[in-house]
Amino acid sequence: MEKRTHILHKAQVNNNCPECYSAEGLEFIFSQEEVQNKLYSKANKEVIEILHCHTCDQDIYPVKWTEDIEQVYDYHRKLAKPKNSAIKLKPLAYLIILTDALIITAIIYYLW
Repeated sequence: MEKRTHILHKAQVNNNCPECYSAEGLEFIFSQEEVQNKLYSKANKEVIEILHCHTCDQDIYPVKWTEDIEQVYDYHRKLAKPKNSAIKLKPLAYLIILTDALIITAIIYYLW
């Protein structure tokens, strides 16, 4: 199994950092993990949300967010469209299903 992280939305924010008070360097990153193997791929329902300050190189947790940051977060959260979390079959899975269906059909045909 292979896990991949897809970035859904990235946004530079002009708010002041609660740690270093810099007005530059804040960035929201919305991402989603996807599990893949030879038969299928499936995205997690959970969207990972990170507010990172590039000036002080720290992740800012929601406890320290100001009201301004929360408003900007709400706006950018709406822009981050998560991937569908349904299972997507790959061609190998379709081949296995088709082969099994043909084998079962042949067995039923020859038994009657």
